[in-house]
Amino acid sequence: MKRTLDLVIAGVALLLISPFLAAIWLAVRFTSPGPAVFKQERLGLRRTPFTMYKFRSMTTGNSDEAHRAYVSKMLTSDGSDTERVNGLYKLDGDPRVTRLGAWLRKTSLDELPQLFNIVKGEMSLVGPRPVLDWEAELFKPEAMARFDTRPGLTGLWQVSGRNLLTMPQALALDVEYVRRQSLWLDLSILARTLPAQMRRGAA
Repeated sequence: MKRTLDLVIAGVALLLISPFLAAIWLAVRFTSPGPAVFKQERLGLRRTPFTMYKFRSMTTGNSDEAHRAYVSKMLTSDGSDTERVNGLYKLDGDPRVTRLGAWLRKTSLDELPQLFNIVKGEMSLVGPRPVLDWEAELFKPEAMARFDTRPGLTGLWQVSGRNLLTMPQALALDVEYVRRQSLWLDLSILARTLPAQMRRGAA
């Protein structure tokens, strides 16, 4: 049932919003040099690598050193000593992010190409956040249960605080989702995603 739900909703969504996706593609392509779609290897079900798609929100050819340092600090601490900006645990003022990219990230529109990952069976509508291999290497053993299901476009942590959470708290919610997952929980998370995103976008 979960796979059927993924295919039906993702397939219909791609058909309905294809003109909107094309408009974003053009906007990204012509407002900064580089491809419109960013491709990156992430870990999926049972830590199987796959290529994840996003609309590019950063300039090309930049270093991820600052991001790695920030995420590493978040994963190896309880978050109490990590910089908190405007109530959010996030890397603030990242110079790599373009003006359009900042808006795409705030509204999560940069993640819409992941609908193709869902159709391909690499992701699900609901599940843990797809992570990088080097991030997974920093996870504690109890967080590894998050790889027992496909990563999702949205998930329990996204509707439970998102950037208000520390990384360990978000990982704990990923594991909780895996333990509780059901069709009804997925439908509940999907119903809560848009209101949660609208609150975040208006912040």
